[in-house]
Amino acid sequence: MARHLLILRHAKSAWDTAAAADFDRPLAKRGQKDVPLMGAWLREQKLIPDHVLSSPAERAKQTALGVCHLLDIKEKKIHWDRRIYGADTEELLEVLSELPAEVKTVLLVGHNPGLEDLAAYLVGDLSHKAAQLSATDADDAGEYGIVKTATLVHLETTAEWDKLKQRCATLLQVKYPRTLHPSAE
Repeated sequence: MARHLLILRHAKSAWDTAAAADFDRPLAKRGQKDVPLMGAWLREQKLIPDHVLSSPAERAKQTALGVCHLLDIKEKKIHWDRRIYGADTEELLEVLSELPAEVKTVLLVGHNPGLEDLAAYLVGDLSHKAAQLSATDADDAGEYGIVKTATLVHLETTAEWDKLKQRCATLLQVKYPRTLHPSAE
């Protein structure tokens, strides 16, 4: 059975807030604009997850809630997992290994560098493979990596969630929010 992993980095967060800690930082205005774009794109592509995992950090939470709202997924269906905040590849693999076997499509909302490292681990050379996809999207990667804020990485694998290993997935697409609207800078 083919399984789909939708890796979504939280949208752009605000730094100039009264947030007491990094965990509490909310989305910036740009992030608030990018979330509905990504949610609408997922809906148009019919990439509706049957399971949603998210970091409970405020910026990831706002991203997950906004995207799920557009996908008609209720908040009570989102699984908040504190381990995702600051997680490395091994920790993210552990979180994914706990998914029920019948889950076909999962949306994982979290943070870098963990998400980008996870994607690179699962597909191999992420930069090279992303560049082979779409010239427009690949151009967006730039010097700051592939998984920038509000970027979605779509992977496919036949491996079971508790048997994910290095290079077991195929990179299907990388989607940047700025490619979803014509007035992007």
